[in-house]
Amino acid sequence: MDFGMPTLIENEDLEENIALCRELGLQFIELNMNLPLFQTEQLEETDKLRRLAAENGIYFTIHLDENLNVCDFNTLVADAYTKTVERVLMAAKEIGAPLLNMHMDHGVYFTLPDRKVYLFDQYQKEYMEGFARFREMCERVAGDSGIKVCIENTDGFRDFEKKAIDYLLQSGMFGLTWDIGHSHSCGNIDESFLMERKDRLHHFHIHDGAGKKNHQTLGTGEIDLAQRLGLAETFGCRCVVETKTVEALRQSVVWLWENGFYSSNKSSL
Repeated sequence: MDFGMPTLIENEDLEENIALCRELGLQFIELNMNLPLFQTEQLEETDKLRRLAAENGIYFTIHLDENLNVCDFNTLVADAYTKTVERVLMAAKEIGAPLLNMHMDHGVYFTLPDRKVYLFDQYQKEYMEGFARFREMCERVAGDSGIKVCIENTDGFRDFEKKAIDYLLQSGMFGLTWDIGHSHSCGNIDESFLMERKDRLHHFHIHDGAGKKNHQTLGTGEIDLAQRLGLAETFGCRCVVETKTVEALRQSVVWLWENGFYSSNKSSL
């Protein structure tokens, strides 16, 4: 398995993230588009990114903006997000990034006396038309590059989202990301859905969790990490060690080393 790190907010720039990645012997960094450092224009500095990757013996994956909503009923908004992904896919091809990670946007809901009505559920025709346009664009732009766009679980997929995910998975360029901390904090509600589609798993976000809390240092929570990492290895997935601080990442890499999941030189940790 390849192990990587997220973009950490404690690090001021990409170079600091790269220095930490090299210190820990990790293979890749997931560039997070929620940060101003990694907006579309910065990702399009492909000569710089290629050079940094080659000089440091690493590669990049890309975490798309968590607000991404390619099915917004406002077509100006949906088109802007779709165009963003189009440009990011083109940049990913240039820098050799094998994977884009994305969240599903639940959208707006109306609260009735007895239930919540999600507008994407109520207006599924328009919702699915948005994903049809999105899938066509991704396939056209990615071509035969082998890039995967992987959908990450968060707080439980809604039924209308499962329908959309299955539609996207009809295309070979789409896959799944299993975030084991998110899964734990919502009672593993998505586990059966993910396991039924385990052949489409390409990416894991790994962090520990206790109760509703996640993004904790590996080995400090309640998650059966050995079981989850065993699944990642079985399915040939890469893993982002998705803690939120530098120190938690260092401690998590030590845990991986001490438990036989990681072959970095311990003397550097």
